[in-house]
Amino acid sequence: MKVPAKTTGSPRVGGLLLLLPPPLFWAGNFIVGRAMHNHVPPMALSLWRWVIALFFMLPFAFRPMRRDWLKYWKYRWRVLGVSLAGVVSFNSLVYLGLQSTTASNALLLNSFIPILIVLLAAIFYRQRLHMAQVLGLTLSFAGALTIVMHGDWSSLSSLSFSRGDLLIFCAMVSWAFYTLWLRGFPADIDRIGLMGAQILLALVVLVPLWLCERASGVAPTWDIQSIGALAYLGIFPSVVAYLLYNIGVARFGATRAGLSIHLIPLFGVVLAVLFLHETVHRYQVLGMVAIVAGVACAARNRSEIKRPGPWSTKPLTPS
Repeated sequence: MKVPAKTTGSPRVGGLLLLLPPPLFWAGNFIVGRAMHNHVPPMALSLWRWVIALFFMLPFAFRPMRRDWLKYWKYRWRVLGVSLAGVVSFNSLVYLGLQSTTASNALLLNSFIPILIVLLAAIFYRQRLHMAQVLGLTLSFAGALTIVMHGDWSSLSSLSFSRGDLLIFCAMVSWAFYTLWLRGFPADIDRIGLMGAQILLALVVLVPLWLCERASGVAPTWDIQSIGALAYLGIFPSVVAYLLYNIGVARFGATRAGLSIHLIPLFGVVLAVLFLHETVHRYQVLGMVAIVAGVACAARNRSEIKRPGPWSTKPLTPS
């Protein structure tokens, strides 16, 4: 599956739709991760999630992996970096954090990802920030906060950040680096094959971590609920969402693709209405409007001039 080179014109609506499923499925990842914190320990959840993902992806990824292995070697440090940052660190830290923090705090910290991407891009790639990006980030972050805080901004000062919150924040930093490093891969590297290579490398790291977890006496409880949760995690957030996010980064750049992260709390409200029969409140509607407006504003076509950072292997061209 070849990813077309990024276009220099205004992004098409059909192309931008690629960025909608990832936050939807990742919202479910947080819900399932929290629901399973007493059933499946973090390293087991992360390991078996990716084993399932590899099972479903390998029939499609094996041929491009075999064809592109010399390219993986050429970009070996970047491949290793995205595997550790986006597959190992992000998910393991999220599941570890959800052992001891609330869903509200996790969503709040998750909203920092686009800001982290912009800041890291400015630091490592000397990317210029335009007023539309700053305005869009401000609007979408305010919308995410409105939803998470239930419209009561005064409660922001009462938030306490625990060890779990710190782990979640570290996971968000890992994802920001993952998004930026993805941008350095040329378009002729097949994205399904690249994802398969990332998972294989990640499993090499996750297996020892899982063995250490087992040695500590922590074991999962296998039942219909936990097996169903792993099936969801292994297919939708792991395979479908990651592939679409990879394509989105290649087409539209790290900054614009990262803005889709702000849609996670929005989709969380929709899922709650559909499956939990919750009522939509005014603050949720206001938050949704602000998020959509912010994403649309910051996604306006601008040149993303980037220069090589420490992980770069070739100059990055304007988008």
